[in-house]
Amino acid sequence: MKRIKRFLVGSFAVVTVVWLMADTPWPQPASYFAFRTVFMQYSGVLAIGAMSLAMMLALRPRWLEPRLDGLDKMYRLHKWLGIAALLVSLMHWWWAQGTKWMVGWGWLQRPVRGPRPQLAGDTIEGWLAAQRGLAEGLGEWAFYAALVLIVLALVKRFPYHLFARTHKWIALAYLVLVFHSVVLAKFNYWAQPVGWLLAALMAGGGVAAVLVLLGRVGAGRRVKGNIETLIHYPSLDVIESRIALQPGWPGHSAGQFAFVTSDTREGAHPYTIASSWNERDPRITFITKALGDHTRRLRERLKVGMPVTVEGPYGCFDFEDDRPCQIWVGAGIGITPFIARMKQLATQPGQRAIDLFHPTAVYEPAAIAKLEADARAAGVRLHVIADDRGDARLDGQRIRAGVPEWASASVWFCGPSGFGESLRRDFLAHGLAASRFHQEMFEMR
Repeated sequence: MKRIKRFLVGSFAVVTVVWLMADTPWPQPASYFAFRTVFMQYSGVLAIGAMSLAMMLALRPRWLEPRLDGLDKMYRLHKWLGIAALLVSLMHWWWAQGTKWMVGWGWLQRPVRGPRPQLAGDTIEGWLAAQRGLAEGLGEWAFYAALVLIVLALVKRFPYHLFARTHKWIALAYLVLVFHSVVLAKFNYWAQPVGWLLAALMAGGGVAAVLVLLGRVGAGRRVKGNIETLIHYPSLDVIESRIALQPGWPGHSAGQFAFVTSDTREGAHPYTIASSWNERDPRITFITKALGDHTRRLRERLKVGMPVTVEGPYGCFDFEDDRPCQIWVGAGIGITPFIARMKQLATQPGQRAIDLFHPTAVYEPAAIAKLEADARAAGVRLHVIADDRGDARLDGQRIRAGVPEWASASVWFCGPSGFGESLRRDFLAHGLAASRFHQEMFEMR
């Protein structure tokens, strides 16, 4: 989390610094309208910069994963950038439209302007000046469209399949806002660092937007496959699916995830991989819990032999560190990456001591039996905490009591984000270094 927070703050700081090299927040003579002009430029630069970065992150660039702690953190950054761009754009819009309304209501007196300088139409500056009216009108409507689409993306009750279809249209609104920004940015910016930075960001964002609209995100990392087996655990409302992959899968590490498409109308969904990789046996397993409209329909929709598309792998939840022991917490369906890791350890044993805590609402004998077998084969100490057996709720104190050497361990958590944050605060309050608490926090929205 620290890396994406630093990236977010650093991005706005860099844009602000290069803008200050070209302009000033304290125009002279000072007046409402003079400040409005300056703020419109500054807020516009910030908003299009944030949108450009968010658009480039939408491409799921794998080379950025190790630098930003994985795609789950990158999507969190993508969300933050989108919210930040929305808030700055709202202020930008208010200073533009609100000022016009206040002039119309008689609250403000617009200063008398002299005649605009006549620019030759055959120059770049003249052509841009001629497009101002069009850029303002298109930009306003693109802002309204982006506002609605971003708000819908943040509303969890908005059905996922509709979110998947509509969210990509933000890319079209973004391209319109690029035109708006190019035309309305001060012309002298383009000869200075702020203009060069804007040009680079909008070029990268523009390419990303086109790829999003064409459905080419992750296209080079997709592999076809067919469902080989399906196992349903009724009491857990979980489906275990095993997929035979066609050639092209690059292999994966335990703890990574992939996007799976079983219905093109629904789009791709991310699932943590629940199997280790063997290139001589190119199969991959996913364990899926019914948590939303799409996953609740999987039991009826999925059939043995059905073709699917798998894209990936992604993620940096890879269990790699230098600690002599590890504490794993797989809450509910969050057990999935630990199953994959145990299967890997069964064939490639490690030296460190590992304790796996699995809190679950329901004790499903068949699923727990498989989990116990995987733990024995991997040399992992398994602690199952089931609500329906009356077990006490898992917390930091209980984990520390079960693992006396916890102070020298690292903690790896996958499960509900609120539970993870609670455990993180608890362990950090007892002296665990923040860098030793690892949490997968993938959310598409």
